[in-house]
Amino acid sequence: MPSKPSLPNLPTIKGHHLSAPPAWALLERELFALMEDAARLYARDYFEAGGATLMAEDVDDLYEQCYNFGLFYALGAHDDLLELHLRHWNAVTRVSDSSFQHRTRFNEHKKIFRPSIYREFWSHSQAMEWHHLSEGNMAFYDFGVADPTISENERRARRFANMFTGDDPEAPNYDKEHRILRSPFHSAQGPVLEGDVEFAHTMLYAGRGLGGSCNYYGVRASLYPVVKDLEVRWYEDPARAKQIVDLFNRLVLQCDTPNSLAATALVTHAYLQTGDERYKRWVLEYTEAWWERTKANGGICPDNVDAQGVIGGGRKGCWWGGQYGWNHYQGYNIMFHGINIAVECCQLLTGDSSWLEFLRSQVRLLVDNGFERPDGQFVVPTRYGPDGWDLSLKPPGPSVLDGIDMRGYAQEASPMRPQEMVHLYHASMADEDRELIDSIRERDTERDWNDVDVSMGEKNRGQTELPRFQYHQGRNPGWPEQILRAEYAAALKSYRQMVDDDRTHLDIIQSNQVPMHVVLTKALTQVTTGAPQSIYNGGLLRATVRYYDADRQRPGLPPDTAALVDELSDRRVGVQLVNCHRNEARRLIVQAGAFGEHRFGEVRFEQADGEGLDAMRVDGRHVLVELPAGAAIRLDADLERFCETPSYAFPWHQDGIPVPFPQASAMGGPAKPEGRGSWSPAPSSS
Repeated sequence: MPSKPSLPNLPTIKGHHLSAPPAWALLERELFALMEDAARLYARDYFEAGGATLMAEDVDDLYEQCYNFGLFYALGAHDDLLELHLRHWNAVTRVSDSSFQHRTRFNEHKKIFRPSIYREFWSHSQAMEWHHLSEGNMAFYDFGVADPTISENERRARRFANMFTGDDPEAPNYDKEHRILRSPFHSAQGPVLEGDVEFAHTMLYAGRGLGGSCNYYGVRASLYPVVKDLEVRWYEDPARAKQIVDLFNRLVLQCDTPNSLAATALVTHAYLQTGDERYKRWVLEYTEAWWERTKANGGICPDNVDAQGVIGGGRKGCWWGGQYGWNHYQGYNIMFHGINIAVECCQLLTGDSSWLEFLRSQVRLLVDNGFERPDGQFVVPTRYGPDGWDLSLKPPGPSVLDGIDMRGYAQEASPMRPQEMVHLYHASMADEDRELIDSIRERDTERDWNDVDVSMGEKNRGQTELPRFQYHQGRNPGWPEQILRAEYAAALKSYRQMVDDDRTHLDIIQSNQVPMHVVLTKALTQVTTGAPQSIYNGGLLRATVRYYDADRQRPGLPPDTAALVDELSDRRVGVQLVNCHRNEARRLIVQAGAFGEHRFGEVRFEQADGEGLDAMRVDGRHVLVELPAGAAIRLDADLERFCETPSYAFPWHQDGIPVPFPQASAMGGPAKPEGRGSWSPAPSSS
């Protein structure tokens, strides 16, 4: 067995205070234990022995089944959670390869399995946009925080990123001259630039089949103003069908969309893994291009640019109507994911919080166009179309009866979604962003901001961030216990359903029904790291602090140890640490930031005699905390945010991430990070 590397000489603080563990600490440890058992049971009953899932779904959904097992391990779950995650991810990738048909036994369910993978990424025949690519990639990103030393994952990080930076001839997704991704749909074999009648109909009319019923996705793209009102059965006339498909190709498929800004997470992941400056430069270049277009468009982000990077190119300058853009059935929902992810990546890579203005401007745009419903609730528009902002108040649901059953639903004006607001504030910790949230709260009459609602599971719009925000504003003191208790109840329900499931593997294949997300990392992330849940559709981990087990030299809280971030500000963080074991000591390393991007200054803590506070200058990313059996301690730390070069490296990786078989950069070898302040914007070509 290889010997463990020696720990660096870290500033060390020892806890002395003995007390009964608080309720939140015991709940936290019980939640870990319950979900460890649930993950093992899930793998036993719904996987083959090699890790392949029994479920038939799109490949992103297959990855999603265990998307957070690696993160759960990195938070402190048992070693076998990472093993389960690796086994499942590798199996999904392996059996989904497009060179053969793995699933020879089919079912009667509408969801089917499709060979979808080429070079371990999406194939051209099953190319996806970044809404779904991101959902699938979440499982891959968390290998970095769980174990960045795995050689094949380092190679994959480079290979996947190169598909989007213009450095992979087999996947020419990126146009370096115009700073665009060449289609909303990407693959390991390049962009999808042409579709057929069926594909165009699905996007433009929300139909699964020609003349068939719509599906829940609704309309996803428009040809406006070239075609202002597409007739119902346009595809029945061959000449008209060719005309519409040609327009669809040119106005939708051969355009870029801000949804693709989510690709910045994939490329940032490669930077965190390798330190290769090419990846940093691309993230900043691509985000800068969309920020420039937004400013050129009067402050509203356009949802389409043509193959030359022209806003509304081919659409007579119409800046809305693109794939998953302002006019699609959910309006800003999907597009804002990409913007949010991109500005977080840029801030992480540069330490420059001015990148956040891109997201801030779009949030304020919605708020400035909001209004009060007759019942007094403040709502914001979600969609923009031919008549400007859609201020309708009709509920979601089938909206147009037009001869093909229904055209699908469109989201009405709604209360402001918490996700962007809380992510923006966590990134900036600026008064202006806190005041914006306060102004929304004052006009919110239908939501109880202290209520913990976990009904949507991991895939949510940030509704559980409201009570977390309230806690850190001193308005919701019971939140830690409430969120942990709610997550425990939800996890227990899934666990008991699995225990009571007596179906055979063949029964499961036939019904295609399996539990979804039996591991819930939302509460553990919020409580232990002092951060919002990552953007579900492709965001990287957010954390004010994270932890490493100093004795086992692995990421996460040591066994029996609980953590709570109980104070957040722009210059400070408060952390409670509790050793719930009554006989054994624990040692843990506290890191400033998810990727060491922050730095601790002075750290204050209780003196050994309990007669006041002691202080220690840390002036670094890490502090070692020793907790005797039954001991607890509270750290009150000064924090300088986004001042260090981020990396997946662990505290003991002093000479860089020790990948056994590292891959050299395609540009001539692994480069050392340049550090902060090395970015200068590329000349505008839009």
